[in-house]
Amino acid sequence: MTLPAAIFDLIETGRFEAVEDDWLAHVDTEPLDLDYFVEVARALAGARQRDRAETLLELIDEDLQEAGSWAQHLDLLRRVGELTHLATSLHPEILSSLRQLYKGFPSLEILMEQVGLLRAVDDLPKTWRKVESLQQLLQYDVGAIVWMQGKGAGTVVEVNVELESFKIDFERQAGIRVGFVAAGKVLRVLPPGHILRRKLEEPDRLHEIKKNEPGELLITVLKSYEKPRTAAEIRRALAGIVAEKEWSGWWAAARKDPRVLGAGGHGRQAYTWARSGEDAQDEVRQEFAAADTRERMALFRNNARRSPTLKEEMAGSLLDLAATVTDSEPALALELHFLLEREGVDLSALPWTPESLVTDVDHPVPVLAKLKDRTHRQRVLEIIASCRGEWLELYDETMRREEDPRLLTFLAGAILEAAPDRLRPFLDEVTAQPRKRPAAFAWLAENATSLGVVDERNPLRLLQQILDVSRHREFSRFRSRLEKLYESGGAVSKLLSRLKEDQATLAEQAIHRAPIEEYLRTALINALHMRFPFLRQADETPLYATSAAIDKRRSDLKHLLEVDIPANRKAIEEARALGDLSENFEYKAARQRHEYLSARVTSLERDLARVRSFEVASQQPSEVRIGCEIELHTDGEAPRILTVLGPWESQPDRGIVSYESELGGRLLGVGLGATVVIEGRSYEVKSIRLCSPEMLS
Repeated sequence: MTLPAAIFDLIETGRFEAVEDDWLAHVDTEPLDLDYFVEVARALAGARQRDRAETLLELIDEDLQEAGSWAQHLDLLRRVGELTHLATSLHPEILSSLRQLYKGFPSLEILMEQVGLLRAVDDLPKTWRKVESLQQLLQYDVGAIVWMQGKGAGTVVEVNVELESFKIDFERQAGIRVGFVAAGKVLRVLPPGHILRRKLEEPDRLHEIKKNEPGELLITVLKSYEKPRTAAEIRRALAGIVAEKEWSGWWAAARKDPRVLGAGGHGRQAYTWARSGEDAQDEVRQEFAAADTRERMALFRNNARRSPTLKEEMAGSLLDLAATVTDSEPALALELHFLLEREGVDLSALPWTPESLVTDVDHPVPVLAKLKDRTHRQRVLEIIASCRGEWLELYDETMRREEDPRLLTFLAGAILEAAPDRLRPFLDEVTAQPRKRPAAFAWLAENATSLGVVDERNPLRLLQQILDVSRHREFSRFRSRLEKLYESGGAVSKLLSRLKEDQATLAEQAIHRAPIEEYLRTALINALHMRFPFLRQADETPLYATSAAIDKRRSDLKHLLEVDIPANRKAIEEARALGDLSENFEYKAARQRHEYLSARVTSLERDLARVRSFEVASQQPSEVRIGCEIELHTDGEAPRILTVLGPWESQPDRGIVSYESELGGRLLGVGLGATVVIEGRSYEVKSIRLCSPEMLS
């Protein structure tokens, strides 16, 4: 605030008594206007009226203390304390004000000590920085209710100055520690009245409001946030208050509250609030008057049932628009018609119908492509089939543009019924080049076995493409849909069941190359082997290992089955009990660990089924084989010793190589005196001997 011109003139002309009169009048009308008092006091001090400024400030300060306005008292000390106190007396006054302001805060004294407020009392700039640090920490004193991303709301239960951390009991997890430094970044203090705070402080009262005043509970949620909230966000905020089975009924009732306002478009509806039903209608009228066409349609969609008068006003404006845009924007005209029709508006005054518009337009497919709503597009498609002779050609063209899976199914069904051969070229194109039409390919993969014409296609080719496409960025937005294809009973399993024997080996190779989780790969390989047992036989090459390594793997498997997996199942159940699985990080982590453990068990069981222990021979071998130790010589180097064992014992840094490795494979069968090349250097095999029985045991 700048000094008022009138006061400036009084001080400039030396009329200080008039300044005092204005000051005292201001005390009566606005006793907490510290900006005014601070600026006037500084101006008086600058005009060599420091004593007068001190006296006036002391009067204000006394009033603030008597009123218990300790926050303002502290602010006054910070801004003009040097006018009323010496440095040595200002510091005790600051401490006294803090103790009054934060009376009842359990950790006040220990935090004052922690930030150093009791030290360096003459350094006032540093003192005020310490006050700021103290106030920042006191936000999170014991009893404070805070919110943290991923944890929700919680109560601070301990302040530990030794660990410099706060201990917080959250709704879903107790005992979380947050450091003093991190607190300001990750914790948000929930103000009184916030829905998340009230859930902790008065859950019974919220349950009562939910039952008797559903609209009031919704308004409480909306008041708690600065921005409009979606239905999903409101639902998460009320978790534990509105049960899953109650949601639909409660939500339908709550939205009828006349204070609730819709915000946003049709695709992502959000909600805000007004002080009364009349205020809400006025806000809608103002928004409607200033909105463009799309925004007006959204406002009508969200508010047509708010009142008959408001509905009539908005519908009249939209009807006038629908009558004039059929030539310039036929898609918009259709959307307006369908919207008004849905809300029961009388459309008899319109000079056209959807049937007449679709019949008269030169080429309906581009018009169709501009319709954002799927149900609108399907309705126009049905009109096309009923009133245009070239509807099959138009359907075929639309299939090459459409991305919605339900409409693709609708189009494919209509074409199959009328002319099955017409669909085959499109399906072949999508299968051959899935990256050109990722949405159509995702749909085709999901419906691969339900469409009769697909059964006649090559299931191996489609399987190979499904396994390959997830590595390409064009399919990133379809990843969740593609993942479902691998589930038990999904499209991939059904395609596996349609393979012929001569396709099995290629299918297995495709599965091994696919960029999928190992547990999914293992499940698919097992399913393929069950259908084609000869693949399992080809894969059951013996795996050689030492007795100690075999015992270790058996022990690992036993621990997985008896300890790790039961503990993981318990963790999944506990995480599931927390609710809201879409944002339940504990549940997701437990499920990921379940997938890892299951894949590990499958891998160990498969390997242990084919493992064989090394046999200790009685005679020294004449050539390198598994279980041998080889001594290699080359000029200018000390002898090099290599041992060939199995993949479980491999330790290349200690000279133990696996017979399955590239080097181990080259050494097998090599005789005495032979030359082998390792890392570009030639070595002569000087000796071949069996490993010691202890190494093989």
